[in-house]
Parts: sequence; structure tokens; C-alpha cells
Amino acid sequence: MFVFFIQYTSFFAAVSSSVIVFDTYTATPITLEELKQHDKRNTTFWCTSQLYPCNPYEGRRVDGSCNNLRYPTRGMSHTPQYRLLSPVFDKDFEPRRSKSGNSLPLPRFLRKHLLLEGYISDRKFTQLTSHILLLMSGDVLSFHDTVNYVLWKPYCCKPKGKSDRACTPNKIPDDDPVHRFSNIRCMNMTRPESFQSVGCVRQDTYPERIITATPTFDASTIYGNSIRNLFEKGRKFEGGLLKYEVEGGKIWPPSVKTAASVCFLNQKPHETRCHDAPEDGANSVAGVNLAVIWFWRLHNRVVTELARINPCWDDDRLFYIGRDIVIAIQMQIVMYELLPALLGKQNMVSDGVISSNLGFRDLYNENLIPQISVEYPSVLRWFHTIQSGSMKMYDAQGYFLKQIPIANLTLRTGYFAVDNNIDYMTQGSFRQASARFDYAVDPELGESGLGPHQRALDILTNDLSKNRYFGFQPYVKYLEFCLGRSFMKFEDLEYVMDPERIEMLEEIYENLEDVDLQAGLWIEKFVKGGHVPVTVYCIMVEQMLRTVSSDRHWYERPNRPNAFTLQQLLEIRKISIARVLCDVGDSVTHIQRRAFLRIGPSNPLCGCNEIEGIDFWAWEDSTCSNDGSHNGPDFKQKNQ
Repeated sequence: MFVFFIQYTSFFAAVSSSVIVFDTYTATPITLEELKQHDKRNTTFWCTSQLYPCNPYEGRRVDGSCNNLRYPTRGMSHTPQYRLLSPVFDKDFEPRRSKSGNSLPLPRFLRKHLLLEGYISDRKFTQLTSHILLLMSGDVLSFHDTVNYVLWKPYCCKPKGKSDRACTPNKIPDDDPVHRFSNIRCMNMTRPESFQSVGCVRQDTYPERIITATPTFDASTIYGNSIRNLFEKGRKFEGGLLKYEVEGGKIWPPSVKTAASVCFLNQKPHETRCHDAPEDGANSVAGVNLAVIWFWRLHNRVVTELARINPCWDDDRLFYIGRDIVIAIQMQIVMYELLPALLGKQNMVSDGVISSNLGFRDLYNENLIPQISVEYPSVLRWFHTIQSGSMKMYDAQGYFLKQIPIANLTLRTGYFAVDNNIDYMTQGSFRQASARFDYAVDPELGESGLGPHQRALDILTNDLSKNRYFGFQPYVKYLEFCLGRSFMKFEDLEYVMDPERIEMLEEIYENLEDVDLQAGLWIEKFVKGGHVPVTVYCIMVEQMLRTVSSDRHWYERPNRPNAFTLQQLLEIRKISIARVLCDVGDSVTHIQRRAFLRIGPSNPLCGCNEIEGIDFWAWEDSTCSNDGSHNGPDFKQKNQ
């Protein structure tokens, strides 16, 4: 049986005259005069959103609107995040100071003292772990903060930067163990973009981060977050397919047709490919770029299967059902394969994040607004400590071929299409180990995190520094929030830290309440049964519970519009990242079943024909005849 859905194209055409323009920050309608003022100030893109009337029976919109019918714009891009704890700033919304009134220690000084620098391979996890974590981060965040200081304001360490309030470069101490013999004493960085900085809200209110992604996990790295971009850049409007190109016998997202592109590091004349996709993240860091190609191909594979089984389905139906399946596949992999390996499956079941039952589950709460916490993306950045700084490449037989610093592939999509590199990268994703889950960082991330884009960049220093500009409360306050107990003195931290690491904090910080959130995360013990620090676990679980409960279109719900049947959901449950790579990786014929985990005696390589996948006959439409005609009620009439 097939559950019908509202067709987006005909629906929007019918209501285009009824569009209402909302303020993105307040979620209230604005007048025509206010819209003209935004146009005049060039703030329309950031500060306004167009809302078409909601239909409670339609499926998930690409722009995220109408997810919550009470608050229809909350779920769109450029809408506010929420905070687990209220912000703390110094005067003029500058970063907080220590309890004594002194400045807090320099972020670079803290990073070099709290984290070792070096690389040891992890015995359990593969590099694929980092790739998919980055993909999911990109789904709910945006890359404009980094683009801001790499491309638009690269001068923050120069005299010009002193007069630009957006510039917040990180000072390098004179006795820095790496740069004491160089002339580098500054690393470029800008303030995080906020509703205040882009002109949506008055400057005399505390800054709230603004992001371009929708706050739900809806595969926006593939489909974008606006109908216009999806229609212009994504959809082929034929057989439910996304646009694609074939080059070198491989399938790619469409390429940019103009000379101007964001692939600034392409080495001409051989590296020419640059994706023209609805979401700019398709040409970002290597891990996201690689995963976007995989899931772009997967969408077309899914809709091709649906079209074969149901020849009477039109392009709209194939596209939107295919998109719904791809979103479900991504979240099934993340929720039931990746996160249990990282956070501990029993922990997640006990805390209600996932279910041990294969059937439906419905935690939806219409009083919860779809949002991402300000803290969630920051705790995700703890995973920089487990990311390898180099991408290793292997052939299909598992022989090592070459490696390249991952940072050198940022904004360099063209490299993927040269010399079968995408095949070698895909093989490397499940053969290469991640960096060890320890208290160290790969030097490539700690010293040259953006490769040729910036002479020196410590990604983790930036992580800590940005926390201060977000106004995060001290680490101990988040610890109290998570554990429900007080921490009055450094010694109390023995509950979550080894004594020698507590001593490190005491030597650097004047007071327990001075310790930065990111600094605490770096040196915490891991949660019992998992592989992440206690507070990282807490904030990730809080966010995922909110996501499942606030997303009206969550794939496990039986009561959502266009919900899967039980048979269809059970097919989704069979998916694994290994099966996806078998389906979309050109040279993948053998892979370990649990591809986030390293190959070994308990997780050996096996043929792709041995790895279970989805049976798309669960989506068979009994009203389709064998000749492609439709025997049931007319689809369009049914939905008007």
C-alpha cells in the first residue's frame, strides 16, 4: 500500500500569491515597508523568510517551514538556536573574564598545554566515522563563519584588522613551542556571524549565532534548504532524479558551468570539477564533499529502483519519496549504527534516544520547536581530536597508494575526479584508522588546519576561542547541568577527570569557574560504555532527544504525513553504511559489515553480495499496472 503525499510544485503554484514574509529572529510577520527597509539595508537574505500556507497533510518541505504547525517558520534556515544555559559576557558583549576580573588564558596557550600533539591510530574506529560526523554537522550548521575569515576577511592579523570589529585573531604566545622560532604571532579569525552582526537585531542585544542550514536532519547537504535552489541546481525533473554528469565512467553531481566557483584550490588544468549543488557544503571540506557524492548517487539509485517497481509514478512522486527514503537512511545509519558505536548502545537505549524495538516509535511533542542548541555544534568539535590529518588512499585490493593532508583538499573538488582518486578515497574511508580516542590532536589540525588557505591555523584553538564569543558559561556549570550535582573546588572534578589532568587545569586557571567548556571536554574521562567524554555525551543526547521529539516528520513516526508502512520501516532498519558504499562506491566489492569499525577477525571483509540491503518492493504501488498506466484514483485529483 502507498500513502499519498502533497505535490510540492502544484501546491506552491496554487498558493504563491498567499506568501507571508516573516522576521527570521522573532518569527512574526513583517509589513511591506519593513521588507523594503531590509532590501535597502541588504539584509533580506538573512533577516526574512517567505512562508507559504501550511497544509498539515503535506510532507517535509525542503526549506524546513511548517514542521511545527504552531510555529511554522521555526525549522527554517536563519532561525534562532536555543541555549542550554544562559549566556555570560563581559561589557559590550566581549568574552567573559575570570572571576578575579583578569583576562582568561590565551586559547592557543590552553590548547598547547592541555592537548598533546601527535598521531596514533585508533584500534577500533575508521576514518569513515569522521566523514559521516562531518556530513551530519553540515546538515544542521553552515560554513560561512570559516569562509568569512578565509575569503572575505583574511586580514585580521594585519593592521587593517585592528579597525574591523569583526576581526578576533588568536594571539600566539612568544614562547609557543611551534612558533617561537617563526615570525608568526597571530592566527586569523573573525567573530561568529550573529543576528546582530548581519543586521537583523540591534547591536545592544547579546549576539545570537545565525546559521544557514535548517535545524532538522533533512539531508540539506544534498537537497539544500530552499525550493528555488533545489529546482534550479538539484532536480533533473525526470524520473525523480537529481541532476548528474558522467565523467571518466563515474557519476557526479552537476558541475559549475561558469569560471567563477568556490573550488579555489583546484590545480588547473587537470582539476576542473566543482559541484553546482543546492548546498554550498558540497564543495567544502574533504569528508563532507566525499559523503555528498555518495548520497547524491544514492538518491538516484533509490528513485531508479522505485521507478522500475512503479512505472506509473511521475517525477514528483519519485523525487519526494526518494528524498524521504534517503533522509531516513542517513538517520538510521547515524542513530542506530554510528552513535551507538560512539556513545554506547545501551546508554542510548536507556536514555530513550533509540529503541530496541524495530517497529514504530513516536515521541513527537508539538510544544517543542525544531532547534539546535548553541552548545551542540561546539561539543561536536571535540571530535577534531579523533580526526586524522591525512587522507590515506587504497586500491580495491587494500594496497596503500598515497596520502594527502586533508586540509589541502578543502575547496578542491577537482582532485576527486583525477586519477581515480574518489575510488581510492572511498576505499580509504573504511580501511584507514581514525586518530586514537585520546588526549592528543593530529599536528595537521593543530598547526595547518586550513592547509594552503592560511599560513598557520590551529582548528582547536579556534574552537575554544569561538566558545567565548558565543558566551558559554564555564565548563563546571555544564557539568552541573549534566550530572545534577555541584562542583565547588578543583578536587571535585575527580568524578570525571584523572588527578593529573585536574592538576593541569589548576596550573593554568585561577578558579574552577574560569575553566572553558572546550578545555574541560578535552580532558574529561569517557562516559561508561562509550568513547566520548561525559559532557559530550550529555549534550549530544540532549540534542538528539529534542530532535526526535520536535521533528514532525521524523522517519520512525507512524502518524506523520506520508509515513512509511511498517514493512517499509523494517526495510529501512536493514541499511548500513557498508551497504551504501557497496551501492555507490565504484570499486567497492568487499567491505567489513560494520564499516565504522576497523577490519579484523571479528569484523572481516566480506563480499557486497553478503551484506543485506533494502528491498524496495516494500514500496510497490498495487494500483500501477504492468504497462505503466494507473488503475487507481487519479493522483493529482486525490491531492487537490
